[in-house]
Amino acid sequence: MADHYYTQKPGAAHDERIFDFVLRDHEFRFMTDAGVFSRDRVDFGSLLLIETMQISQTARVLDVGCGYGPIGLCAAKLANQGHVTMIDVNERAVGLARGNAERNQIKNVEILQSDIYEAVKGRVFDVILTNPPIRAGKETVHRIFTEGHELLSEGGEMWVVIQKKQGAPSALKKLQEIYQDVEEVERSKGYFIFRARK
Repeated sequence: MADHYYTQKPGAAHDERIFDFVLRDHEFRFMTDAGVFSRDRVDFGSLLLIETMQISQTARVLDVGCGYGPIGLCAAKLANQGHVTMIDVNERAVGLARGNAERNQIKNVEILQSDIYEAVKGRVFDVILTNPPIRAGKETVHRIFTEGHELLSEGGEMWVVIQKKQGAPSALKKLQEIYQDVEEVERSKGYFIFRARK
């Protein structure tokens, strides 16, 4: 069976490449590799989330399923007096994200290998960002929503990007069961951005 990007230890042969990308008026250089999500460019869903997310300068942010880092590293630029924690189950993605933080001289980040929230239990965040791993299954995605609620400060927000054909309606319904205030902030090309406030 082929590896998915949510595999803990991808078996795909390494095939590293570097590309440059501008996100929220900041220039980034990313190294990617085989065995990680959307390695050739920042995917449209992540891009839409990055362009839409609202993050204060002092926010404590958690990026769930960070991949090689575009969402979390851009969040760290926005929260330049805050702190961003980035987590992913995929050890190759975590290594790339750490390298990309150094490559882009971003210091206010911590990047951890974690099965969902395992490595950050008991912590509190103002913002959780996720482009959830749809292929890991609905149960995993819904756990990200449910267990994330416990980690948010009062008034904290979870920002989710999800494609209509990959379950946006059921994701919205699940978020509405957990959070008191859920809104669709943006939609484009079949992708939805939901903001759920605790």
